Amino acid sequence: MATDDVRIQGKKLKTLPKVSLHDHLDGGMRAQTVLELADDLDLELPADDAEGLEDWFSDHVESGSLEDYLEKFSLTVGVLQTREGLVRAAKEFVEDLADDGVVYAEVRWAPEQHLTRGLSLDDVVDAVQEGIEEGEDAADARGKDIRVGQLLTAMRQTARSREIAELAVAWRGRGVVGFDLAGPEDGFPASNHRAAFDYLAEQFFPTTVHAGEGAGLASIRSALIDGRAVRLGHGVRIANDLDVVSREGEEVLVTFGDMARWVRDREITLELSPTSNLQSGAVTAWGDSMDAHPFDLLYQLGFSVTVNVDNRLMSRTTLTRELGLLAQAFDYDLDDLEAFQLNAAAGAFLPVEEREELIEIIAEGFQR
Repeated sequence: MATDDVRIQGKKLKTLPKVSLHDHLDGGMRAQTVLELADDLDLELPADDAEGLEDWFSDHVESGSLEDYLEKFSLTVGVLQTREGLVRAAKEFVEDLADDGVVYAEVRWAPEQHLTRGLSLDDVVDAVQEGIEEGEDAADARGKDIRVGQLLTAMRQTARSREIAELAVAWRGRGVVGFDLAGPEDGFPASNHRAAFDYLAEQFFPTTVHAGEGAGLASIRSALIDGRAVRLGHGVRIANDLDVVSREGEEVLVTFGDMARWVRDREITLELSPTSNLQSGAVTAWGDSMDAHPFDLLYQLGFSVTVNVDNRLMSRTTLTRELGLLAQAFDYDLDDLEAFQLNAAAGAFLPVEEREELIEIIAEGFQR
């Protein structure tokens, strides 16, 4: 599906204001940039041109396994080990979001993965922040208004989460807006990082936790209880806690489990990434096509669903494309697409006054 000319009710989706909450820096690089940075560092890649590299990623992420999906990030992480590389990647990341109509975004990345060439944790955060600000300025010069905050990610399979939590709090007010836990879910529950989450709670610092993507309800439970997550990274398997009793046309009778009811009633944001969820096998229980994704079921039941890209390079996608795919699969109109952006704005790690401003920007943009 082409992304530039997707229209719903006559309106071009690319121009509508969007919010991106789940977007990985190392998964959203330009293929040409990966090639050039790899050449600078004398790193070998599986392709020698941008199209070939995009094809390689696209061919290798259709694994149906989160662990296999994550392995492909060693290439992009490998080229992001210098200040110059991090600044460039962050700048281009923001510019590409602005071109996609995004007005607010949170970029997540793991500082602990970018230290192999002598940079410190503070160095890498500072470099990404410099790139973000350069990208915002470049977008502004082209008449595109965008704001981007950092989510610092700790890797669940390592033991540096408390250190990354302290780093995130130290950079509060200087570009970092929240904390994330990512990596392989199976065998690495959020409870392993309780010390970090206790510290973040004491500091009143917001957290999102990858859960319900590579593992099931136990992973989500640990994210909510041990991680005090106010958003769930993907969280799609919360649908496992729903029992569909009957379907009659568009009417669905569902029995809620306690966890699903808690997530819905507390309006805990689900950071759903439709294409990525299919590629990683997160929705295998429901099917292998977009119209089988439980996104619509969760939306119709009142969950705070949001639409995200996860990894633009690996999934060869944009936020415009994801919205278009969902609209095609579930016959959504502009009111539905606006609802997803309003959910994302409400879930953003911003002060309430700034969230209200963002909501106004979205409402005005869709009304135009």
